[in-house]
Amino acid sequence: MLVPKRAKYRKQFRGTMGGVASRGTQVNFGEYGLKAFESGWVSSRQIESARKVMTRFTAKGGRVWIRIFPDKPVSDKPPEVRMGGGKGDVVDYVAVIKPGRILFEMGGLEESLAREALESAASKLPIQAKFVKR
Repeated sequence: MLVPKRAKYRKQFRGTMGGVASRGTQVNFGEYGLKAFESGWVSSRQIESARKVMTRFTAKGGRVWIRIFPDKPVSDKPPEVRMGGGKGDVVDYVAVIKPGRILFEMGGLEESLAREALESAASKLPIQAKFVKR
């Protein structure tokens, strides 16, 4: 799972997600990509499960690039705990996704295989994403 090596601050505010992505909107490394169509959080576990699905399709060659990184800590309080007592412990890290962001890229495969791989990876994510070509 992807986790930051170090963080300037241990806990963060939740924040608000508005607007569209200003960077990371073009397919740069491979020939095909997976583009987000809505905003949301993608956890490190979801990124890992999507990566596993895509690497299964690259057995005969090809390459996968992960264009997002989960650098936002999400805290949570244990179940059945009363209000108060401060903010909970960090339980997971998420990547904040805005519409238009390229999530994953693939190269070295034919289009039909890459489309199948990226669409099955998109089904593992909590946001709407679409197959795009360079």
